[in-house]
Amino acid sequence: TTTTTTTTTTTLHSAVLPNTPSTPNLPPAPSSKIGVLFLNLGGPSTSTDVEGFLYNLFADPDIIRLPPLLSSFQKPIAAFISMRRAPKSIKAYNSIGGGSPIVKYTEEQAELVKAQLKERHNVEVETYVGMRYWYPFTEEALEKINRDEVTNLVIVPLYPQFSVSTSGSSLRLLQSYLTSPTPLLPPTIKHTVIDSWYDRPGYVSSVSSLTLSSLDSLPPGPDRHVLFSAHGVPKSYIQAGDPYQSQVEDCVRLIAETLPPDVTVHLSYQSRVGPIQWLTPYTDEVIPRLGSEGVKSLVVVPISFVSEHIETLEEIDIEYKSLALASGVTNWRRVPALNTSPGFIADVADMVRDALDEPAVSVTSACVRNNCVDEGETTVDDMMAINGMKDDRLGNAEKVNGRLAMLGVVATVFWEVASGKGVFSYFFGTG
Repeated sequence: TTTTTTTTTTTLHSAVLPNTPSTPNLPPAPSSKIGVLFLNLGGPSTSTDVEGFLYNLFADPDIIRLPPLLSSFQKPIAAFISMRRAPKSIKAYNSIGGGSPIVKYTEEQAELVKAQLKERHNVEVETYVGMRYWYPFTEEALEKINRDEVTNLVIVPLYPQFSVSTSGSSLRLLQSYLTSPTPLLPPTIKHTVIDSWYDRPGYVSSVSSLTLSSLDSLPPGPDRHVLFSAHGVPKSYIQAGDPYQSQVEDCVRLIAETLPPDVTVHLSYQSRVGPIQWLTPYTDEVIPRLGSEGVKSLVVVPISFVSEHIETLEEIDIEYKSLALASGVTNWRRVPALNTSPGFIADVADMVRDALDEPAVSVTSACVRNNCVDEGETTVDDMMAINGMKDDRLGNAEKVNGRLAMLGVVATVFWEVASGKGVFSYFFGTG
């Protein structure tokens, strides 16, 4: 069960924004400089980057968190798995052009949001992109933010739904940089985190619009099915308090309410591997079941992804499409990722603008309320006194469930080594 933690927050709006038509009562702040940091997974640009990217992925203790007695083996295990998985991964990336487009799309999104903030709200910002597992790394973005003397920072993980293994991993890394003996940002900088945004009307509308376009391209008739495919996580993560599943289900419900009533909606989870139980039903089992039930027209919506990458371009477009056609589906459609869709970009700009007026959420607050802070960690609030929240802790049940979750991941690692089947694809398609 997810634990709800109440935290003390402070507002940014009195010191963040200059006077604008939409905020006439705000005092001018000519010396303030606003930055927006977009966080994402990252991905290899070329086939020569793949092994290094995989190593960084598996070396992340939020992805494979070993028990304390085995923690010293984290990097050797990461090196071993990445070396073994690289040839198969390279083949997959070669099938979509030789590299991941995720960095290109993220940088385009950042620039377009910057322009929309100026156009829609008369707010000038600098935007930055920090990737978790490949260039440009989060550390590089923080160095740029420091050089640019940003005074107020909005942090946007580009994952609509929060999971410990995506937004949580990026925020914990960010926290480690901010609380190190030589922090990468000065303690005077104010920041706020937008930790999830799956239920924003603009986001829901953007996905709905693309889905309706795909539905309109199908032959007329009552046989129209929409399958929302989300990335999978082990069930033990959810039992440990990860809010991801409930947020995905709420998101799908909101989008489904905008679709025609004669459309049948399904939700499934892709990319599961290993001997442990993952969120069900599995996409690669739902598709042949629908085919066997006589479904001919199927629209697949990649609900967890805002940019095209290996899981949309290879897993869905190649693997799942082939499975669907072999199962009797004759009218296959895949809804594109949001990428630089104008409605999506406008909504992200509005979301950033809203965050500047709302109570600030520190990196630590975002981690605590989503159950991804360990007991005893040095927090951003301890170091930077953002929200005055010093000592929030998970309850004992959550700690026990968290340890069980990590044991499940360890089992998956050893299953990977023993079986030769890849675990890497679970982690958001590795770019």
